Formats: sequence, structure tokens, C-alpha cells
Amino acid sequence: MADSGPTGGGFGSRGGFGRGGRGGRGRGRGRGRGRGRGQKEDKEWIPVTKLGRLVKDGKIKRLEDIYLFSIPIKEAEIVDHFLGSALKDEVLKIMPVQKQTRAGQRTRFKAFVAMGDYNGHVGLGVKCSKEVATAIRGAIILAKLSIIPVRLGYWGNKIGTPHTVPCKITGKCGSVLVRLIPAPRGTGIVSAPVPKKLLQMAGVSDCYTSARGATATLGNFAKATFEAISKTYSYLSPDMWPEVKLTKIPFQEFSDYLSKNQPKNQFTSTTGTE
Repeated sequence: MADSGPTGGGFGSRGGFGRGGRGGRGRGRGRGRGRGRGQKEDKEWIPVTKLGRLVKDGKIKRLEDIYLFSIPIKEAEIVDHFLGSALKDEVLKIMPVQKQTRAGQRTRFKAFVAMGDYNGHVGLGVKCSKEVATAIRGAIILAKLSIIPVRLGYWGNKIGTPHTVPCKITGKCGSVLVRLIPAPRGTGIVSAPVPKKLLQMAGVSDCYTSARGATATLGNFAKATFEAISKTYSYLSPDMWPEVKLTKIPFQEFSDYLSKNQPKNQFTSTTGTE
């Protein structure tokens, strides 16, 4: 979805012409993603972190088990393993940025990508690169690494499934301040397009928003909204008062397994042998 953003009307979809002579060759590959995406999916994931090894070998069953112990996720494939096809991404903006050098101006492209499963997980990735496609690809990976759990709540009586934010929450980035306010069921998301997209991806159905500052700066607007959403689990409400006894951290629980199944070091130094 994101890869086809900047090239949707150009090379990827071919604008509705050029398919007849090729026998519909482009249709099976999905929205102009081309050959590169297919080759990438065939490549087997080889984990490089302890967490990645535990996830691939099925020792950690849920993404929430990782969040419970605040273990940093360093591999995007871990998120793919748990959420997989449920994740949807969208390019919020691609903007050129310039740096003044002695030879003139060096232009690069900055991509903002939002990602979520529309069911309690959302992420935001920002990447700068010389080429648009590379920036989008990097932003997608960073968005996966920044995926956070979103806590939902109720506006009034606890009837049905949670549908809004649990309380009033605020996020700030630069001069932009975004406030999320619980709303009655059926209200929808009352906000600007940028926070609306992030809230929808997070699985929030009803929410009022209030914003101040230079909201025209889309990057800060998105980051402020993402910070506000990430604070939903920061507030200790009465329903979270019961004491939860923590079990052993996965690295401790499966320490014997990790020590027995250590991968061979592929990066051994060859300086001593020469």
C-alpha cells in the first residue's frame, strides 16, 4: 500500500493502459509492487536477537507478552510474525528537505508512514533518504518497530466493546499540542485528517480532539497524536488497581534453551588467520 503511494498514478498502475498486450501480467502482483516484493517474501527470516529467536521458535505466543516486560523490539519481522496481514500502512506525506553544502544544495526525501491493524496496535515511522522508494521502505520498517498497544475505554456505561479513549490524554511535539477526549458511542472521530487516520488505525471508533500550535507542520502533528495515543496505558485507572504478579522475563525463563541453541557466529574475525 505504502510502496505504491508515490507511484500509484505513474509506473505501478500504468494508468489503465498497457495491460492488454501483456496478458494481465501486472494484476497478480498487487498494486504495482513489482518483482522486488515477491522475492523479499520468499527469503527466510533468520533472527539476529534473542527475542527474535524465541518468537520464531514459538516460545513467545503473543505480542502482549513482549509489551508486558517492556522488551525493545529490534527486528521488524517480529511484528510481522504476530500481526502479519492484519497490518495496513499508509504514506502520510513525502516532503523534500535540503541541506546547504559548498557544492550547492543536497536534496533528500522525508517520508511519514502510519501503520496499524485497526484493532489496538498503531505505529509511526519517519525516514529520510536520497530516493523516495528507499525513504518509504525505511519508514515502513521503523513504523513496525514503533508499534505500540492502544488501550480503549468507554465514554459512559460499560456496555458492549470499548470504543473510545479511556480518559483525556495529551501529546506534544514542537509547538503542536493534541488532546484526545472520550466521546459517546456513534460520534465518530472528530478531528483533522492526520489524527483521524492514526486513531482509525489504532482501532478507536469515537473520539473528540483538540489541537493548538502549528498543525500545518504535518510531521509534528502526527508525532503529537502518536505520543497521545501511546499514553493510554500510562494512566492508572481503578480497573488497573488489582496487583498482577509478574512471571519470569522470557530471557530468564528460556535461558537454557537460548544457551543450547546458540547460532553459529557468522561474523568471526579473520584478521588473526591471515
